Amino acid sequence: MSDERVPMTPRGHSMLQTELKQLKSVERPHIVKEIEIARAHGDLSENAEYHAAKDRQGQIEGRITFVEDRLARARVIDGAGQGTDRVTFGATVVLEDGDSGEEVTYTIVGEDEADLANGQISVTSPIARAIMGKEADSTIHVKVPKGMRELEILEIRFD
Repeated sequence: MSDERVPMTPRGHSMLQTELKQLKSVERPHIVKEIEIARAHGDLSENAEYHAAKDRQGQIEGRITFVEDRLARARVIDGAGQGTDRVTFGATVVLEDGDSGEEVTYTIVGEDEADLANGQISVTSPIARAIMGKEADSTIHVKVPKGMRELEILEIRFD
């Protein structure tokens, strides 16, 4: 694992803490019980339930390690007190697509919080990298998987 800080919003940090608590206090004890029950069935070499439970245990332990690492390296950034003159981490940005005229709204969040369906894009996404530090009324060109897009920043706010 890296020593690099991981930017996240207070909401994202809270979500990871909640997930870690769930993994440690619910998921881990549950899978231990499943393994005990599967063991009681006898011969482990041909016991599909046992092997499935052990696989799930490995996944849970891996996720616990990952979440603990993310939380340990978290750099929680609260955008609420920042000005709205430039796009920064945590900003909600209203953009207009230069080709279609369609307006889209994105909030720039950490990698673990990104959820495009809910308008939350990762700070490492092409669009977020292109608009970071830009002012309202700026027009930017960004290469996305579908090709080049021209976007105009209409509004910058912190929700």
